[in-house]
Amino acid sequence: MTDTLRAPSPPPAAAHRLALLDVLRGAAILGTLMTNVWVFTAPGAEWGVLQGGLDALSFGSFPEAAEGLFRLVADGKFLALLTILFGAGLAIQYESAARRGQPWPGRYRWRALFLFAEGTVHFVLVFAWDVLMGYAVTALLVAWLLTRSERARRRVMWWAAGLHLTVTGLLTAALATADNDPGSGTVSPRVVDLYAHGSWADQIAFRLENAIALRLEPVFSFFLLVFLFLLGVRLFRAGAFGADGTGRRLRARMTGWGLGLGVPLNAAVALAGADYLLLGRYCAAPLMAVGYIGLIGAVVDRVRRPGPLTAGLASVGRMALSGYVLQNVLCVLAAYGIGLGLAAGLGAAWHPWWVMGLWAAVSALLLVGSTLWLRRFAHGPLEAVQRWALRR
Repeated sequence: MTDTLRAPSPPPAAAHRLALLDVLRGAAILGTLMTNVWVFTAPGAEWGVLQGGLDALSFGSFPEAAEGLFRLVADGKFLALLTILFGAGLAIQYESAARRGQPWPGRYRWRALFLFAEGTVHFVLVFAWDVLMGYAVTALLVAWLLTRSERARRRVMWWAAGLHLTVTGLLTAALATADNDPGSGTVSPRVVDLYAHGSWADQIAFRLENAIALRLEPVFSFFLLVFLFLLGVRLFRAGAFGADGTGRRLRARMTGWGLGLGVPLNAAVALAGADYLLLGRYCAAPLMAVGYIGLIGAVVDRVRRPGPLTAGLASVGRMALSGYVLQNVLCVLAAYGIGLGLAAGLGAAWHPWWVMGLWAAVSALLLVGSTLWLRRFAHGPLEAVQRWALRR
């Protein structure tokens, strides 16, 4: 008996490209950088955030309030948004296979494995907090779930949400009741020096030596990834990304519920202190991501003629993989000692303004560069490599 199933035929409307998805992906890519840019510029960078190198949110002065608001708007929200969109994209590929009469998951397994390989290279050579490896593993499970019944997917989706909330709640309780060591928030000087003055080879060796600790996030958040993937599938099939009346009504509800519940919850968790970081990033933030879909969709609906920003976001979204990797490469070259060394050179003197400026500069480069690239080529560079490799 074959291990692949033929997908049922989708409705004809599914064949059309959904323009809103490209804009949302572009916003999600630049939004994840709003969080990651603070990791690149913190003392000890990727490892430093595990040792408390990234300061807790504070609103005591104007610079602290600006940084706090900037981070609060982004932290966990756009990562959850990107995850939901990845699930929606998986549903689109499933229906594409159905239209061609191809078995499922069939060749998609190779696509997921190739994404895992890309993520591994990205983790080793560029950035420890890679999301591609976790997405690839989750995609293999959800791709199989797409061949099951709607009831089975719904059961898995809510079981995953329940397990994630339970694990996160227990870890948060442990953090809140633990006795904090006064020196626990100090980043090792050796690690700070590694990213400020060390070589690229030294940084690669450090990631490999500490790979287990640096890969804990996708393991911890696996059930959340499964939930958000399946949520993306459900939203796509319900028509939440369409340009018709159904899509607009669903997005209006998503805005109301997502922001109505997400804003007060995220604010409360942020004010509660660093012990509740997990609740904010992994529980309250996904609610805001749902609201962001509705809010961005409402803005796009009201734009009669797409301007440079909308076109730029759509271009970044169309080459999301290339944009995600490139923005991390640019930040490494700007912040680490192997490049300009701005994290050590500017330090606290220009903090937090130069960090926000770095995000703005990289975002502008991606918006303009993606638009110009797609005028000449049909796909982004990494997307083209992926397509070529899978054809081979």
